[in-house]
Amino acid sequence: MPMRSTPPYTTKVTFTGIPHSAEIEEYTTKKLAFLEKFLAHFREETGELLFEVEVGKTTAHHKEGDVYRAEINFSAGGVRLRAVGTKDDLHSALDDAKDEMQRELVNHKEKHTGAEKKEGRKMKSTREVS
Repeated sequence: MPMRSTPPYTTKVTFTGIPHSAEIEEYTTKKLAFLEKFLAHFREETGELLFEVEVGKTTAHHKEGDVYRAEINFSAGGVRLRAVGTKDDLHSALDDAKDEMQRELVNHKEKHTGAEKKEGRKMKSTREVS
């Protein structure tokens, strides 16, 4: 299956406390492309699909421990989802944030779909009573 030339979402990557890196930006884009299959539900929402990613160091003076942070904010219409990963290297922090965002996207879809099904059952039962 050929890859799409332009994704159905916009991506903004911001670097905080670390120099801009084309390699990290490419890695981030690759990780977000994996989440595309979870976005079909949000295409119904009004407005653009937007991923805002902030990567950087948590503090300037720490050298060891969980010093790298990746935050992914997703917005579609009125929906806002957020995921954060903090690790000892930036790639792992991005992986954690991507995994958390995947869980957030799936949970939102299940919650939204469940509410629609519940409403449908309610409408059907009131129609049968009449």
